[in-house]
Amino acid sequence: MILAEAIYLTSVMGFEGFSIGELAKKTRMSKSGLFGHFGSKESLQLAVLEAVVEDFKTKVIGPGLQKKTGEDRLRKLFGFWMDWATADDQAKASALVSACIKLENRESQLRNYLIQEQIIWMDCIRRSAQKAVAEGTFKQGLDTAQFSFQFNSIGLGFNFSQRFLQDPRALDHAKNSLEILIQSAKN
Repeated sequence: MILAEAIYLTSVMGFEGFSIGELAKKTRMSKSGLFGHFGSKESLQLAVLEAVVEDFKTKVIGPGLQKKTGEDRLRKLFGFWMDWATADDQAKASALVSACIKLENRESQLRNYLIQEQIIWMDCIRRSAQKAVAEGTFKQGLDTAQFSFQFNSIGLGFNFSQRFLQDPRALDHAKNSLEILIQSAKN
């Protein structure tokens, strides 16, 4: 319950925008009770990030990697990511983006954790693209690191357009961009 409320507050107020006092009020706990659970605001923030990342792995990466071919994996990873980012109760995508922006220039355990998890995600995409190359679906010599970068960029652009700009066509644009990327990987 504490983490769910912390994730929601992070999505609304930013990664460092919410206070322990605000969270205590929302959860009907004392500040000392919250500190008893986490020990510090940074520990609470790490727990928030770990919960969000675990949810992403469970709902996006795990099911996406169940597909046999590289191209199918990429399509499913993308589809599950879009579903995850647009779920009605989904504050997690906003919390994750907020944390990345807030921590980009601050050396910390939190930033290091996010970097490590982002590398794992990008490598998952890259390995799926390499699988498609090995299967002959994608062209030999494809720069799979570049493919991974573009794939990830489409998802981040979607999140910005859908959440911040509230563009009703954001999902269509993202799907079209993915198709263009996949087709260029085949030529």
